Amino acid sequence: MIVEIGPRPYVARCFAGESVFFSTDSARDRPDGVTLLPSLGDLWAALARPDIDLVVCHPNFSAPWGVRHLNRSIFSWRFVQGRSPLFRAIGPELAKWRGRAPLVVVDHEDLPVINRNNFALLDRCDLWFKRELPADHWRVFTKTAHPNLPTPRFRSSPRRVAWVRKLRPLSIGLPLTSQGLLPLPPREKQFDLFFSGRIAGSSTVRERGLAEIEALAARGVSVDRPDKPLPPAEFYARCASAWLVWSPEGLGWDCFRHYEAPACGSVPLINQPSIDRHQPLIGGEHAIYYDPEPGGLTRAVLAALADKPALARIAASGQAHVAAHHTPEALARYIVETARALPHT
Repeated sequence: MIVEIGPRPYVARCFAGESVFFSTDSARDRPDGVTLLPSLGDLWAALARPDIDLVVCHPNFSAPWGVRHLNRSIFSWRFVQGRSPLFRAIGPELAKWRGRAPLVVVDHEDLPVINRNNFALLDRCDLWFKRELPADHWRVFTKTAHPNLPTPRFRSSPRRVAWVRKLRPLSIGLPLTSQGLLPLPPREKQFDLFFSGRIAGSSTVRERGLAEIEALAARGVSVDRPDKPLPPAEFYARCASAWLVWSPEGLGWDCFRHYEAPACGSVPLINQPSIDRHQPLIGGEHAIYYDPEPGGLTRAVLAALADKPALARIAASGQAHVAAHHTPEALARYIVETARALPHT
C-alpha cells in the first residue's frame, strides 16, 4: 500500500487500488483533505500501518511555522470555521518523523533549488524526484544550504553527498487535466508554427524569441498566435494544426507544452535544455532544439520547415515517446517502480 501526501493524487490516481491519499490543497476543500486535527491523526496512524510499503510526499514550499505561512493560515475564513490551512501544511512534516516505509519526495516546483525548510525531509527520504534539477545536481543547494555556489569543501561533506545521491530527474509531463483530450488523431497542417503563452512577466527567452517569430511571419512563415488564452480543447486542436509548436521555457525550463505538442502530433520547438531530464525528448528524433542566442530560433525554424517529411517522422516518434514516458500514469509508475527497486525495499 502507498500513502501519498500532496495537493493532488499524482501517484494515488494511478495506483488507486493500493493507495491512501491525504490532500494538502489549500485552494479547495476535499473530503480527503488534511483540514482538521482528526484528519492529521488519521494521517499519523496511516504512516505507521504495517501494510504501507511506500510513502510519497510533495514538499511544502515554506515551513508551516514561518511567519508568512502562519499569517495566511490564521487570518483565513477557513481558520474561523475550524479548517485552517495550517493543518494541511503540517501534513508533509509528519512524514519526516513517522513510519518505517521508504519515503520518496515529488518536487514539481519551478524553483531549481531545494529550500532550507526541506533539509530534514531530504535527510529522511530515500529518493527526491525533482522537475527543475540542474545539470550539476549540487546547484540545488545554491543560496540555501550554501551561501553561494557550493564549493569543493561543501561537496565533500558525507551528509551532503548522501543528499545528492538521492536526487532524480522528473519531467512535468502531460497535465492531469489532459486526460480525455489527448492524444489527438492526425490533422491536416494549416500553419507552419503555433504559439500561445505568456510573454510579459515570463522568461527573457520568450521575449527575445518573439521578435524572431514576428520577423519570420513577415518573411512568409505562417504563424498562428492567438491574442488571448485558449480553452484546452482548442489549444490542442491548434497545436495539431501546426507543423511546429514554439515551446520556450517559462518560469522553469520544463513545461507542459513540451509534451502537449508531441501528443497533438506536432513538433515542439524548444530552447536548449539547462536541466537534467527524465526520458528526454531527443533533438531531431522527438523535438527540435534551438540556441537562444540571436538568430538561433530563426535558423532552426527555417531548417525544420525545409524538410516536412522529416517533421512528420519526428512528430510521430515524439507522440509515441510521450505516450510511453510522459503521461501522468507513466510518471507515477516511474516514481513507484524506481522506489520499489531500491535495495532495502
